[in-house]
Amino acid sequence: MARKEKEGLITRWLVGKERSEDYARSTLPTNRWSLFWDILKGRFGRLMLVNLFLLISFLPLIAVIVIRAVVISAGGLSGPYGAGLGVGYPVLPNLNGYAESAVFYNDLVYFGLLIPAAAIAAIGIAGCGYIIRNLIWTEGIFVANDFIRGVRRNYWNVLEAVLVFTVVLFLARAMGNLADLYIATGIGSAGWLMASKVVGYILVGFSVPLMLWMISLGISYHQGPWALFRNAVVMTIGTLPQTVFFAAAATWPVFLAIFGGQSFALIGIILLLIVGFSYLFLVWLDFSQWAFDKFVNPGIGVATGRGLYNKDKPKQASAQPSVTDSAAMREYRRQIVAMGKSKLVCRPIKPIDDDLEVYQLPESFSREDLQKLRESKSAIEEDTKAYEEEHKDDERFVEYNRQFEERERALQEEESGGKKKKKKAPKPPKMLNKR
Repeated sequence: MARKEKEGLITRWLVGKERSEDYARSTLPTNRWSLFWDILKGRFGRLMLVNLFLLISFLPLIAVIVIRAVVISAGGLSGPYGAGLGVGYPVLPNLNGYAESAVFYNDLVYFGLLIPAAAIAAIGIAGCGYIIRNLIWTEGIFVANDFIRGVRRNYWNVLEAVLVFTVVLFLARAMGNLADLYIATGIGSAGWLMASKVVGYILVGFSVPLMLWMISLGISYHQGPWALFRNAVVMTIGTLPQTVFFAAAATWPVFLAIFGGQSFALIGIILLLIVGFSYLFLVWLDFSQWAFDKFVNPGIGVATGRGLYNKDKPKQASAQPSVTDSAAMREYRRQIVAMGKSKLVCRPIKPIDDDLEVYQLPESFSREDLQKLRESKSAIEEDTKAYEEEHKDDERFVEYNRQFEERERALQEEESGGKKKKKKAPKPPKMLNKR
């Protein structure tokens, strides 16, 4: 304790709390909230690097949004909305619906361009989402390698998610602009047109959490296009209150940058440039893992709480193979069983720490010397047997033999069960296969 009191601030900062006396495994994250803060504080540099990858992939999307805003602003300044107020050309006596028509045709172009821009952004989402998922699982990561691996594994699922959102957004925006145009020109019923506009906004609002669920499901599980969409709908509706809360908690920097006005938009843009995009996926994927542990993984036989420290977990894990074991791990256990018990581990071996030694024969020896040699060997052998008999019930030898017997029994049951069953193992009934 005296040494600890003499340490200065810089020493404690350099050494870290893992060398302090109050450090224990119980300080590790035990829930998703603490895991989120642990990653945000301890991996902030990695999150900034991931945010850079995301920002680069989002550049076409950002460019489309900025160009659209500039074009609409320029159209508002240069349009013939002041015709008839003085000398001017051309003279347009009727301007009803002119502004709505301009917005309608501009949005057809730029909201249509959002679709291929989102397909490019899906590259960054697939790679960086995979990196953040591994951070949540507390796995070692190499940003560049894991980014490429994530793109290869997850791009098509992420592409489906962003296409669903951008297509719904394009159709809803086109219907809304068309409704505004018809209302301005007096075509059709204003009530029905406003109803169609409201329905479009509702669909866009629903497609935001739907897209987020499709991304998290696509990164975490193997599934086809229809299964991905269906499961995302199930998760969105089944966890609607939590989904709305965490979707808002994850996307607030984006909405602040877009709708914050002149004062708050700059703050949102700075946050997005530094860590905003990676923060979005960290919040959402962390929440998704909680939902998967609660509603999905127990039903398909997958271990829960991955990335969390379970202080109630027993020290000795069972040797029985589980459904979460990889094929490589099962093959490794088969090799262990095939090689048999290690004679150096399964039984006590007396250390060489006494005065017993083998009698050394002289260059010229007699029968008496041979008898002494035999007696010395017998004494060592008896002493070894006595030591083995005395320590055979020690915990480490009993535990090793028990685990080996369980592995051997499990392997025999697995092989016998595989011979009896000719049909394929049934797939999980409703949900998913773990990645």
